[in-house]
Amino acid sequence: MAFQVSPGINITEKDLTTVVPNVSTNIGAVAGAYQWGPVLERTSVISENDFVEKFGKPNTATQEHWWCAANFLAYSNNLIVSRVVGAAAKNAQVGDVDVGGTAVTIKNVTHYDSQAAALASGTSLFVAKYPGELGNSLNVRCIDSNAWSDSTATAGAGADGSSANLNAVWLANFDTAPGTSADVLAAGGSNDECHVLVIDEGGLWTGVPGEILERFAYVSKASDAKRSDGSSNYIGDVLRNESKYAWLGRVVELTSGSTDASPAVHAGTAKAGAAFKTFSSATAAQGVVGGKLTLGVSADAPTTGELQAGYTLFGDAETSDVTLLVGTPGASGTEVTTSAHIIGLAAARKDCMAFVSPAKDSVVHSGTDQITDITGNKTTMSQSNSYGAMDSAWKYQYDRYQDKFIYVPMCGDVAGLCAKVDYTHDAWWSPAGITRGAVKNIVKLSWEPTKADRDSLYKIGVNPFVTQTGSGVVLWGDKTMQTAPTAFDHINVRRLFIVLEKAISNAAKSMLFEFNDEFTRSQFVNMVEPFLREVQGRRGITDFKVVCDGSNNTGEVVDANNFVGDIYVKPSRSINYIQLNFIAARTDVNFTEIGG
Repeated sequence: MAFQVSPGINITEKDLTTVVPNVSTNIGAVAGAYQWGPVLERTSVISENDFVEKFGKPNTATQEHWWCAANFLAYSNNLIVSRVVGAAAKNAQVGDVDVGGTAVTIKNVTHYDSQAAALASGTSLFVAKYPGELGNSLNVRCIDSNAWSDSTATAGAGADGSSANLNAVWLANFDTAPGTSADVLAAGGSNDECHVLVIDEGGLWTGVPGEILERFAYVSKASDAKRSDGSSNYIGDVLRNESKYAWLGRVVELTSGSTDASPAVHAGTAKAGAAFKTFSSATAAQGVVGGKLTLGVSADAPTTGELQAGYTLFGDAETSDVTLLVGTPGASGTEVTTSAHIIGLAAARKDCMAFVSPAKDSVVHSGTDQITDITGNKTTMSQSNSYGAMDSAWKYQYDRYQDKFIYVPMCGDVAGLCAKVDYTHDAWWSPAGITRGAVKNIVKLSWEPTKADRDSLYKIGVNPFVTQTGSGVVLWGDKTMQTAPTAFDHINVRRLFIVLEKAISNAAKSMLFEFNDEFTRSQFVNMVEPFLREVQGRRGITDFKVVCDGSNNTGEVVDANNFVGDIYVKPSRSINYIQLNFIAARTDVNFTEIGG
């Protein structure tokens, strides 16, 4: 304990209750091209409905990437998604009535914050939240108290530019007119409030043209305006933090150019000292600003490099906790290159596995050379390690969003089966076989391998699928892509060691900066052994031994500030081959005479 200068009692506590923590083993990760959503940003998705809400529905350009992710979610509820787009992608936008718009690209909230100054001096009043043609279906309108005063009497253009009464739309969605917020009133200003409507003019979001998507009432043009709960009420912040569809761009269009003879001025506006703009019919069509968004471009065919950049977001184990990387097909002719990149990421991290499928042209055809093509795919990948797993087919499934049947890679299903095993058993159980390997949402395989085909595939570390009568399509292999015949050439063993290494290494962090003495070493052993006994009880290993003493922490090791713990385990093996011997015997033979 610390030295005391004068007499007294010093009380300390020593926590020796450190244990090996549980670690998550079913977090999936995928990068792909989708119609909507943040670009190059890790976004958590918990279900297919959540996926649709955040990234839109599939279309012809995105269907293969989209269903790789959705098929994983059929087995699990934990997926991290990274959207990628081509270089030509643009956000839809609309300028004020007197300002023409110029297409911009805003990828995500971090990108938006970095571009705020440029947007404020640009030509776009409202910008679609993310790149893509879906933004062209939006109509964003803003109205303030000056425009509202005539709203009950003036019939003008509708939200979709038709002859419908736009003012009736405002009255139907807001109880009263916008006025003056408490903050601005206290500062001596007035009429800073406005209402905002986000409308699905084209009907691409809801299927109903003109449907209201979002309403934001009594938001302020003052950049420092607050709500009663202390959160920002500034229109730019409200759209940034709460809208799913739009950003605020050229803010000066809301704070300058007033038609009021004596406009109120508030120092907290985005344009300091400027008058709040009053949207009278003299300066804005029918007393509102905004309108239909245009110029959105999807660019849903990213290059191999762009797709790899999406996966690189999962390359750092410290910042991205994922365990199952789901491959998606790259640009036509380069699918194998993308798969090799994904497997390489997993091998570099050493705490997750990557699941990939062969190129579409290799397995979706009527020829008889699938084995040759798949073998070529694996050879081209140049990846022979236990952190990758490759399957043998694509599946034919129904796309209910487009009402058609399509072919989709099955790597999402294999990764999903591994995630499902985590829920029903443990990570060290095999995901294959009739009990745990049934594939969901499949009409048929792209090709049916024979027994000879399956033998050929298994020799090179490719896991086949089979159609079993009464069981449907089943994963019929649990090999990793490692060619060396060791325990690590099976998925369950590789995932067992990922769990052990991840959990014990996390627990061992508590040993950092402690003394390398007998007390610390005993503490480490007493922490690890109960964890391994639990894994053994759950059939993950058959035996183990932990060594952390003076035999492996020699004076040289201690002097180098190192700490060594040797952990020996015997992994449980999954049954891959069954031999059944049926022996016929004569009636007068005693079984003890012929039995083993």
